[in-house]
Amino acid sequence: MAYRFCHSRRALVALIPGLVLALASCGADRRGALPVALAGDETAFQTAATRPSPAAQVLRAATVEGLVGFDAQGRVVPAIAERWIVTDDGLSYIFRLRDGTWPDGTPIDAPSVAAALRRARAALAGTALGLDLAPIDEIRVMTDRVVEVDLSAPLPDLLTLLAQPELGLPRTRLGSGPLGLRREGLVASLSPIPPEKRGMPAQDGFSRSVRPLHVEVESMAIAAKRFNDGLVDVALGGTIDSLPLAGTTMLSRGNVQLDPVMGLFGLQVLRAQGFLADPLRREALALAIDRDGLVGAFGIGGWSGTTRLVSPEVPDSDGSVGERWSDSTLDQRRALARQRVLAWMAAGEGAPRLRVAAPDGPGSRLALARIGADFASIGVQIERVDEGQPADLRLVDTVARYTRAAWFLNQLACPVSPAGCSAAGDALAAQARTERDPQARMALLAQAERAVTAANGFIPIARPLRWSLVRSGVTGFSPNPWGWHPLPPLTVVPK
Repeated sequence: MAYRFCHSRRALVALIPGLVLALASCGADRRGALPVALAGDETAFQTAATRPSPAAQVLRAATVEGLVGFDAQGRVVPAIAERWIVTDDGLSYIFRLRDGTWPDGTPIDAPSVAAALRRARAALAGTALGLDLAPIDEIRVMTDRVVEVDLSAPLPDLLTLLAQPELGLPRTRLGSGPLGLRREGLVASLSPIPPEKRGMPAQDGFSRSVRPLHVEVESMAIAAKRFNDGLVDVALGGTIDSLPLAGTTMLSRGNVQLDPVMGLFGLQVLRAQGFLADPLRREALALAIDRDGLVGAFGIGGWSGTTRLVSPEVPDSDGSVGERWSDSTLDQRRALARQRVLAWMAAGEGAPRLRVAAPDGPGSRLALARIGADFASIGVQIERVDEGQPADLRLVDTVARYTRAAWFLNQLACPVSPAGCSAAGDALAAQARTERDPQARMALLAQAERAVTAANGFIPIARPLRWSLVRSGVTGFSPNPWGWHPLPPLTVVPK
């Protein structure tokens, strides 16, 4: 079955034809709890982790507000900050805080918010998100209800970054909502917290306008089956690893929605030793992959392979970096790659055998089967291992947090991904962060991309895919560019 993927990141809705049939919602009472399945495991409830799992990000965002948050469409909306202004030079963001209290009853004020924001930023040191926030120079208290964030260089995506779940601001380890969570095993009940219990004015009819969520944390395979059986109305968290589940006959009654995301899907070098010590031998692996064949095996119309690290759709690309090896056929690329493998073996080394850390879902198995055949064509064998086991490569499937070249470069920076990284690329990216002239900044970013690409520490294959199952009639859900879906909009009772 061929699926059609809406490729533009601006697309609002992407549906898989042939899998759409209007069904009534499971619950007859629209104010009853909405049953939701969230792909994940026990780590979903480790919401305070510095690197939370995707499911934990969803639960953290629902229960721990930051200065701002996301709506269903992925747009930035007020949260603890009720409004903000940006200075003309783009170097200061001034936030006015809403009236309200923390969970312990103390008022939400600028000193406590600024302190929480500083702690959240410090906890991200050494991570890619920490690098994204590097232009923040100072977080200042201006008045009792005004916080100013000063930058060393313009950061147009600061609001998007501050809306990330990791930038939620807890008080004494408790979040300020907007949802409260009660957990029993891998099942959680999330209920909207009344405004008066958050230190805000009461709202007439609040209890009639919202409903709780009954969230089951489970594998996407189980989530898909429960959706098909009519036991849940929404299943969130589908990835490439679970994508083949959307093609089963069982799901012919469901609504499968794809998010218009950017990001990285490919192989990351974890161990730049042995065969992988040389950038040219790492490039041999990149040369061997039949990207069109791999993405074609999934049957997603409009989904195409790429040899680039940075998405060509980012607004700060100067257009000077294109696809690699566009003047060579696949056979020519593989012939060159095979020569490098044979030269390695001629030096007395055995045939390369590489361990690839990857999930064991149907999508990952399909992708690795194609990659394994491609590598075998040049004399390299691979073996799948579980995450956490010793590995040479890892199958990466990560969605961009914001749509700029810096996100891609920060993911592959030496502090974050040291094996096969480019110190020269890092230096150029750092220089770009401080460059205020837009054209000069784009030129530096292009140079950085070339340097990181030449290091071959990451082998791009395609953009990521994110999908969900949503029953007809469910409101509060919309495909968005970030690939995860806030829970609070789902609590609003449809009119």
